[in-house]
Amino acid sequence: MSRLIAFNKPYGVLSQFTDAGGRATLADYIGLPGVYPAGRLDRDSEGLLLLTDDGALKSRLSEPAQQTEKVYLVQVEGIPDVAALQRLTRNVELRDGPARATIVELLAKKPGWLWRRTPAVRQRKSIPTSWLMLTITEGRNRQVRRMTAAIGCPALRLVRIAIGQYKLGDLQPGESRDLSAQLSPD
Repeated sequence: MSRLIAFNKPYGVLSQFTDAGGRATLADYIGLPGVYPAGRLDRDSEGLLLLTDDGALKSRLSEPAQQTEKVYLVQVEGIPDVAALQRLTRNVELRDGPARATIVELLAKKPGWLWRRTPAVRQRKSIPTSWLMLTITEGRNRQVRRMTAAIGCPALRLVRIAIGQYKLGDLQPGESRDLSAQLSPD
């Protein structure tokens, strides 16, 4: 039977098992041999990372052609107006081509369940921040960060909360959960 592990990747952890530079990696948290990340999260991003030993499942979850939805909470600098939010869903021109979110929502405030980040996000007294919930189906390198920067609202914090049907739920940073029982036998 295939293995599927949900992991809440903390800020500052690499989405790989080794690092010649001695930085924190998945090996510091995941002791299960033979599983590999289905996709990546940048070192400065947090949240749901799925690990599996099933190559076909890994491809279904992470290959852009599969159009798997990925949902993010994004704290941005500034407060995007309606036109900027619409731009995110219509097309934002990036160096590697146009990108768009399938859903964008400006949240009234930071979700109450979201943990504090260590180190804390920098605050500027003269520049407000806001929170977005953003869904994409691609997942190019730093795509969400590049998209919010392109509308003039750079991302300060990025937390992935869902990949397809799999949700972060109540996992705290550094915690994992075995989801293997949720996989249907092939």
